[in-house]
Amino acid sequence: MENFWTSNKTINGLRHFVLVNETREQENITFLMVSVLDSEIYLKTTYEELINSGNWQRGWINLPKLQSITEEYLNYKSINKVKAIDEIYINEDSLFNIS
Repeated sequence: MENFWTSNKTINGLRHFVLVNETREQENITFLMVSVLDSEIYLKTTYEELINSGNWQRGWINLPKLQSITEEYLNYKSINKVKAIDEIYINEDSLFNIS
């Protein structure tokens, strides 16, 4: 599975993400995606959403700065600066597990 992805629409103002975890429960596959620029921005997505929805492109697409980091990001950070985030746990078999 490709680890680097570009969202076709911004997610909290950012578009470049890394797949850090893949979780399989019965027949469901869930992916944990984390923003390349801000680890506080992350999401869980399904295999169907990532591969078949048309919302994601494999790899990091070269974009002008104003398209990859939008005003939405600044607004998100100003609103959420005191809000605590959940911890992100990396599976032992993740490419990003360095412990």
